[in-house]
Amino acid sequence: MAVDRDPAEAIGAAIRWVGRSGVRALTGVLGGAERTRVIVLLAGVLALSSADAATVGAAAMPLRHALGISNTDIGLLVTVTSLVAALASLPFGVLADRVPRARTLGVAIVLWGGAMIWSATVATFDQLLITRLVLGGVTAAAGPMVASLVGDYFPSEERGRIYGYILAGELVGAGFGFAVTGDIATLSWRAAFVLLALPAFVLAWLVFRLPEPVRGGREPLVAVNARHPMAAPAHETDAEQVTDAQRLARERGLEPDPALVLREDPRRMSLLAATRYILRIRTNVVLILASAGGYFFLAGVQTFGVEFVTRQYGIDQALGTLVLLVVGAGGVVGVLAGGGLGDLLLRRGRLNGRIVVSVVAATAAVGLFVPAIFARHAVTALPYITFATLALSAQNPPLDAARLDIMVPLLWGRAEGVRTFLRTLGQALAPVIFGGVSDYVFGGGRSGLQWTFVLMLIPLCASAYFLFRALATYPRDVATAAAAART
Repeated sequence: MAVDRDPAEAIGAAIRWVGRSGVRALTGVLGGAERTRVIVLLAGVLALSSADAATVGAAAMPLRHALGISNTDIGLLVTVTSLVAALASLPFGVLADRVPRARTLGVAIVLWGGAMIWSATVATFDQLLITRLVLGGVTAAAGPMVASLVGDYFPSEERGRIYGYILAGELVGAGFGFAVTGDIATLSWRAAFVLLALPAFVLAWLVFRLPEPVRGGREPLVAVNARHPMAAPAHETDAEQVTDAQRLARERGLEPDPALVLREDPRRMSLLAATRYILRIRTNVVLILASAGGYFFLAGVQTFGVEFVTRQYGIDQALGTLVLLVVGAGGVVGVLAGGGLGDLLLRRGRLNGRIVVSVVAATAAVGLFVPAIFARHAVTALPYITFATLALSAQNPPLDAARLDIMVPLLWGRAEGVRTFLRTLGQALAPVIFGGVSDYVFGGGRSGLQWTFVLMLIPLCASAYFLFRALATYPRDVATAAAAART
């Protein structure tokens, strides 16, 4: 006689089956268990950082009421975190080129979690500001460490796609900050900060256990049963590690810039000497400026997006958060599509493929945000906002992969540190500028935020312009990096 299963047991078994199936599918897509572990953890690092920044924006109204502060003060909280992170990114860039990166990143995340718990215990705005200063200092480890690890963990022909997966974590974290901790913040902003701190310690332990990859991309984690059409020829030695873009530049006979072919050991270069060299590479400077424009606008959206959506479209915070979650899903699709498309064009012999994807995406983002900002109903605005966010996000993975193509591997950490420093300086100003312009230039309220967002489309236009300029400089800078690798 058959015995009926307990409903709770049946549901538990179904959940376990779905979980195992999901893990198998994800492992298959990412190319194996070890690669999946690395990608998920690096994505988790960016997700934690993004969730924290988004929580401050989502908790703006509770913080204003609890601490008696204004929009400008909310912007200042995010700005000081970014400014300190910008300064701290330079020493972390040096460390990324010289010390075990996984362990250093793990220690930084532990301190990160401690600073989040500290944030939940403060009683005044001044105390909260101090905790954000500390938090900014430790979160700076993420950029240089992640960039250097991606370059060494994964083959060059798929770095755009890999960056897409990792940057998807950044968007998922922002969505978590807006939706989960943002809703909790309406009940208790202190509980929201504590909720973010708890997974930080688990993440730190898992990151600390990651194996340290060989520097220079010499022993990447190749996907299980993968075939790479542009893989390096068997006779190429460890002393000559080049990316697929660099290999294309050689095959086409592109001439390097003789003044920029690095002939000294990058490990012996001081931070000042390395910075001077990094900033002499024209494409690198152009990509930094383009990235700064996009992140400037994104920082403003993260800080004031919930408030703008609720006021502009006349909906409550819960529904506004739901709208931004849908928009965030578009961003996830964007990073996944942008990275993969850039890699595809490169595999088909289009040397500028990654830059082309970024140019088209940046231009489309500007055009799509305009109707979204002026719409007065959520249903009307949602398609525009979603596709605009998709386009804004699609430009980042191919750009991150392209930066590795124009840089000597043993300078990846310092190059990312310099880029993070310069980009974050501009990004750090975004929240306080958004808040200040909204309050003091356009008079606050719904229209104040609306016209502020319109004005801040100018940096997005500049981003598209700079990316267009990179189409002309990128091929020669790739050839220069290839010549440096040969030397």
